Amino acid sequence: MDQKRELSSIDLGALVTELNRYEGAKVDKAYLYDDDLLRLKLRDFDRGRVELMIEVGDIKRAHVADADHVADAPGRPPNFAKMLRNRLSGADFAGVEQYEFDRILTFEFEREDQNTAIVAELFGQGNVAALDETGEVVGALSTVRLKSRTVAPGAQYEYPASRLNPLDVSLGGFKRHMRESDSDVVRTLATQLNLGGLYAEEVCTRAGVEKETPIDEATDDQLSALHDALSRIGERLRSGDVDPRVYEEALDDGSDAESEERDPRVVDVTPFPLSEHEGVPSVGFDSFNAAVDEYFYRLEHEESDAGEAPTDASPSRPDFEEEIAKQERIIEQQQGAIEGFEEQAEAERERAELLYANYDLVDEVLSTVQEARENEVPWEEIAETLDAGAERGIPAAEAVVDVDGGEGTVTVALDDEDGGSVRVELDASAGVEVNADRLYQEAKRIEGKKEGAMEAIESTRRELEAVKERKAEWEANAAADDGSNDTDESEEEEEYETDWLSRSSIPIRSPDDWFERFRWFRTSTGYLVIGGRNADQNEELVKKYMGKHDRFFHTQAHGGPVTLLKAAGPSESADPVDFSEATLREAAQFAVSYSSDWKDGRGAGDAYMVDPDQVSKTPESGEYIEKGSFVIRGDRTYFEDVPCRVAVGVQCEPVTRAIGGPPSAIVDRAATSVTVEPGMYAQNDAAMMVYRELKGRFADTSFVRKVASADQLQEFLPPGGSDIVD
Repeated sequence: MDQKRELSSIDLGALVTELNRYEGAKVDKAYLYDDDLLRLKLRDFDRGRVELMIEVGDIKRAHVADADHVADAPGRPPNFAKMLRNRLSGADFAGVEQYEFDRILTFEFEREDQNTAIVAELFGQGNVAALDETGEVVGALSTVRLKSRTVAPGAQYEYPASRLNPLDVSLGGFKRHMRESDSDVVRTLATQLNLGGLYAEEVCTRAGVEKETPIDEATDDQLSALHDALSRIGERLRSGDVDPRVYEEALDDGSDAESEERDPRVVDVTPFPLSEHEGVPSVGFDSFNAAVDEYFYRLEHEESDAGEAPTDASPSRPDFEEEIAKQERIIEQQQGAIEGFEEQAEAERERAELLYANYDLVDEVLSTVQEARENEVPWEEIAETLDAGAERGIPAAEAVVDVDGGEGTVTVALDDEDGGSVRVELDASAGVEVNADRLYQEAKRIEGKKEGAMEAIESTRRELEAVKERKAEWEANAAADDGSNDTDESEEEEEYETDWLSRSSIPIRSPDDWFERFRWFRTSTGYLVIGGRNADQNEELVKKYMGKHDRFFHTQAHGGPVTLLKAAGPSESADPVDFSEATLREAAQFAVSYSSDWKDGRGAGDAYMVDPDQVSKTPESGEYIEKGSFVIRGDRTYFEDVPCRVAVGVQCEPVTRAIGGPPSAIVDRAATSVTVEPGMYAQNDAAMMVYRELKGRFADTSFVRKVASADQLQEFLPPGGSDIVD
């Protein structure tokens, strides 16, 4: 039996009830492990230490962990963890909700100064996003930009299109969705009703319905039995009536003596015993959360033990085959989803066209029902009247197959061109045109999901090609080495990691840094430098982002940006920093290059540096300060004859993006770069020239289009004319 690696929608429904028992716990700190495991450390008055774990990588889970199951804190926290610490420290956990029937949990945290929501997307590629009180994304592990939805800093968070909740659907709605399928019962439950394979089989078993029964052969009694089984599962989840189980499977490695001595491996965790796992040994737990924690803790250690290479094997070889198989599985699932979207969209359009093809009949049905409702005739009586009309052979009444007063709908069966029958659910309060338009709009919505899936599959294919490329390079290097240790391994690894230009596919790893809306670069020593693009940003940098240990730079020429050399990030506590001379000169060159010195065509300019406490917005008596300008008091440190030069390039690791700034800071950090100086070509023309040059250096030209288009590169070019330096 394959081991469970992701929690299902039903699992999350059971967990939500238990996680809400920790309401009121206070957040101490946030940690991020390996870019996909978020740990929130909380304190609860009754329970003491609470460790909330959210993992969105190959394994997808969310639960409270036993303190003994938590790894030591990682090293220096990345920006996402820093941002969470800044927003969540001291906040109260206010509860968690599951988004409809999707594998999405929204954790709410409240603090006097601000509230924060953490959205955990436990499906697909996985993601975690932090939202402010308005629903705007403050930060996310991964930036998502699809036609169907966007998850990016500064944008309103958008949940995926809602899915049918099979645990809440009415009997009439359940039968309608089942009857619309041309597959068998279990596949329809798994896909159209969103149950997934295991729970679809479980519902069939509990209902006593043969799994492979074709939908067109299923009786109404069988569909009712299936709906009853689903309803009982839903009620059990809502009431918190769980009997958790961790299922185990004995290992069989071909040696009976050794197998008997080894512990069984975990294969599944469920909120209640499953008929589908009858005969599989299991261990019971007092809570589902405890069962989930134990399951994933054991799974992690089993995989760690299994990953220990024998002494005669090469321990450094990555498991390319497993990664390739994983990407191929994802592509197969995405292709299936695309085909499903195409079929669903076509089915909705067909229903709309059938309404117009049978306009008079459908209009008669709707008019009859609307007139009856205006006369306050009960829905049950309307259904009885239509049944009686059908018995008398009235065509409009014969077309009606279901009346659902709770939903206010009437379902009709209309003949299609192939001689079959298509069921169409109608809003009984609307006319034919409104119902048809609703179906057309639904088809468009589904096609939007298809476009998003197509973008996702292209991204996965690129990742697959990148894995294959890395495998080929690794094997080529291993063959060339032929067992010899003459070549320095660290040098081979460095060459392997930086040989991006020849790769046929480069995976995109989008950053979500807070400073990207400003001008910015990182110095050759790793410090962040940010500058304003306009007067508003100049004001914002000084008032909001200038720390007491930072350095303030400006040019002697009028019209330069406010430039800050940061001692630490906005949510970090900083200590005094003794910046190197090279670091200071890079910040000065940045200030000069984006000033009017460049626009005026000068090859060099002067800049000065002061401490933050020398910068003031208060003018001398009788003087006036323009917006974006400041008064500087005290001594200044000058940097004279600083060259106007900017390098613009493409960074490939640890993230993929366009970067730009002083050449000494950019050339080594970029996979490749182009240096420019003041010249004759307008900013947009120069950006296109740089783009074409960079694009021609990469084997994967589509990668360059996505992360370093001409528009993206133009963000790093100074205003005014430029020439490429030979």
